[in-house]
Amino acid sequence: MAIILDYIERNYNIIKERMIQQMENSINFGRTLIETELDAGILSFVIKPIVKTFYDYWAKNEAKVGTMKQINITLEAGKDLVTNGNSEEIFNQLIEENFPKYLRGDQISYQCNKHHKNYKKLIEITKQTFVNYLKQVKFFLNVKEDVNNYGELSRAAFKTKELAKETLSKQLDYTNKCISLIEEDPSILSFSIGRRIILKALRKGFEGTKTEFFKSIEETYE
Repeated sequence: MAIILDYIERNYNIIKERMIQQMENSINFGRTLIETELDAGILSFVIKPIVKTFYDYWAKNEAKVGTMKQINITLEAGKDLVTNGNSEEIFNQLIEENFPKYLRGDQISYQCNKHHKNYKKLIEITKQTFVNYLKQVKFFLNVKEDVNNYGELSRAAFKTKELAKETLSKQLDYTNKCISLIEEDPSILSFSIGRRIILKALRKGFEGTKTEFFKSIEETYE
């Protein structure tokens, strides 16, 4: 048991460090995109201070706190799955126990009106996102080979570049569905000032992050 816990803890720490790095990159990238959108707007001198203040407060407080909760919840659930047996029953139990806590840290749903007609659809997509995250974490935590960093861990978890891309594409598809749902009816957002700017930055941020993720896979499997 001690040996099993050793490699699980090692993998856990590698994944957590990577997730935190991705969170920081996403927040900084979002700030840059919002700056760009604000500078292009006709009334940017009026809206800019409001939107920047909103984003900076959200990034420093709600985003980091909520995302860290999601990271910890997913990794702890993954550890429970690996150590207690990878059965469908245990997997489903972990989803039902942990998704409500995961949802409370979700930044997209947090900024949406819970009474909106599309809110239930958004929550269902978010749940599928969590399910898929947990499946990925399981693969990473199960790696027993001698690995020292995220690149080595990825190659051990997903043996081919094609499999890694397929796994990433599935995860990104859920994120795209969430953003698309909001784009189709922005009234689901619980705020109105700067809504168009933030939505454009959200879409551009997603597309830019997707490009970077696939580039990272290419570099990992060179």
